Amino acid sequence: MSERKPLVTHIYTADPSAHVFDGKIYIYPSHDLDHDIPDSKEGNVYMMEDYHVLSMDSLDSECKDNGEALHMKDVPWVSKQMWAPDCAYKNGKYYLIFPARDKEGLFRIGMAQSDDPAGPFTPEADYIKGTCSIDPCIFVDDDGRNYLYYGGLWGGQLEKWKDGVFDPDRSEPAADEPMCGPFIAEIKDNMKELAGEPMKLRMLDENGKDILAGDEDRRYFEDPWMHKMGDTYYFSYSTGTTHYLVYGTSKSPTGPFTYRGRILEPVIGWTTHHSIVEYNGKWYLFYHDSELSGGVDHLRCVKYTELHFNADGTIQTIKPYEE
Repeated sequence: MSERKPLVTHIYTADPSAHVFDGKIYIYPSHDLDHDIPDSKEGNVYMMEDYHVLSMDSLDSECKDNGEALHMKDVPWVSKQMWAPDCAYKNGKYYLIFPARDKEGLFRIGMAQSDDPAGPFTPEADYIKGTCSIDPCIFVDDDGRNYLYYGGLWGGQLEKWKDGVFDPDRSEPAADEPMCGPFIAEIKDNMKELAGEPMKLRMLDENGKDILAGDEDRRYFEDPWMHKMGDTYYFSYSTGTTHYLVYGTSKSPTGPFTYRGRILEPVIGWTTHHSIVEYNGKWYLFYHDSELSGGVDHLRCVKYTELHFNADGTIQTIKPYEE
């Protein structure tokens, strides 16, 4: 494969969560469909219905579409919009975690499992109790503890939840208030239940002050991802309206995190969404843009490029259309 080229072109893919299982690279993306639906701030145009798992034997090999791994018709609690998923390996099983709207129209986080990283996946009958919103990311730490990061503004409904209660009239924080961070929760080893109450992630500036909601170059919007290098935890995310991928670091998986900079400059299309994975001693950024569809925001393609770190552990910013 070539860097910064679509991994597959026969379907539209987005929101890639990349992992290395048994020496192979597996990518868990959303599957964009070309619906004729007007767009809105609620993301109505993103009417994805199923998941396909992509895989590569190595970064030099062709990317394989392993076919449909899970469809919403097979998930009892889902009504529509199966958005960005992730996958984790635990106890000899592969767990696909995904967001979707329940029968009441609220976004929840569901789980399905398989003996094969490519699926197919068998879903649980209900969503994970206590969860809400979108964009789940599972991080299994070196000590075996499992952390779930999730949440997205606007269509993802994150700002409408407080103390476990959904308020459809609740708006984003004021510009001079701390940003609306994603939720963090530990998951039990059965990967089906939260191990404690979710808490909000905090992102601090260089002076130790909370990043404010009005700081749209740095504030959290959606797309949480966690990776660890050495003893440092890197929490990365999308800023949404300003279209950056940015990150902060901490010595704890629950933070607080200190903002460190940008990972990726804006791509073609409105959304930006990513994952970061180590493979054969190098680090790679998987992301999407709308180049394959000629710039149609909801018809995207997954790509990857190498990620470079400076000596002090900071990440070098990538300009996606410059070599």
